[in-house]
Amino acid sequence: MSSTISLGTDESTGTWGRVRRTASRRTEGRGIVLLTFIIIMVALLEPLALTAYDVTLGRIALIGIVALGLTAVILMGELDLSVASTLAVAGVIMASIPDLALGIVAALVAGLVVGVINAFFVAVIGINSFIATLGTLFALRGLAFVLSNEAPVSLANKDAGIAFGQPLVGPLTPRILLFILVFIAIQLFVSRVKTGREFFAVGGNRQAARDAGIPVNKRIFTGFMISGFVAALAGVINTLERTTADPTAGSTVLLASFAAAIIGGNYLKGGRGSIVGTLIGAASLGILQVALTISGVQVPIQQIYIGLILLLAVTTDPTSLRAVRGSLRTFRQSRMKTPDG
Repeated sequence: MSSTISLGTDESTGTWGRVRRTASRRTEGRGIVLLTFIIIMVALLEPLALTAYDVTLGRIALIGIVALGLTAVILMGELDLSVASTLAVAGVIMASIPDLALGIVAALVAGLVVGVINAFFVAVIGINSFIATLGTLFALRGLAFVLSNEAPVSLANKDAGIAFGQPLVGPLTPRILLFILVFIAIQLFVSRVKTGREFFAVGGNRQAARDAGIPVNKRIFTGFMISGFVAALAGVINTLERTTADPTAGSTVLLASFAAAIIGGNYLKGGRGSIVGTLIGAASLGILQVALTISGVQVPIQQIYIGLILLLAVTTDPTSLRAVRGSLRTFRQSRMKTPDG
């Protein structure tokens, strides 16, 4: 009898231990907490944001598409600040070509080229990704203004753009369906494909990844190309729905996409994170932005809210907290060793 109870206890302990270990490896906890909090607050203060499915899902999709591509780079410990400008220049390129299909292809190819350029500076030249993509951010934004003559560019086929913005199934527009497809594709890539799984190794310990035979530079090229392609896809979607390409488009997307990735638990130094977490982060920010817009809050004030949430997400990251505790411990030890003056 006692042995049976003991066995059950050990088994239960083992199961609980496995659950705790699995939970500790997951990175979406903060995102889930924030999403739950936002849904509760919005339901109490601005419930219309939860019932306006088409508007809310559309906003989540716009933030999420860019954030999903960005996550592929963040997993390797890199940054891509050029995504917003890539979105803008891709839209201008598409609208500048009379043939819609050719324009879409040209815009997507432009996104891939931007990814290659960014990866070249980072992987081959050895420039820090923050600096490299900050440079391309300004260069691409300037290019968008030059190509558009500093004015919005209308689509030649406006009817196609108007049709693209119409719901296909219930509240699901092509933008939302494309977002779902991008999410599935990148999730399968980083979880099921060997190349995608190696992104975590590159971000976790780059030298160890090289020692293990992983082609680190190729993976960096792949990640930046994904980010550039997806940002260009967002530019295509945005231009089709508006039937006009604006060289200033995407100015508010950069902060929101970064925030979505970080809120979802993606570690900026790489090696830890998930695509599901980015989806949760995008949902949190999308619902919040729609609720604030319905409440009459201006976009600059919305940016303040997003910035504060981003700071909260970074400062509550377990790895960041461990680093802070370590720094405080080192400081106290140094104070103890220093004789009183």
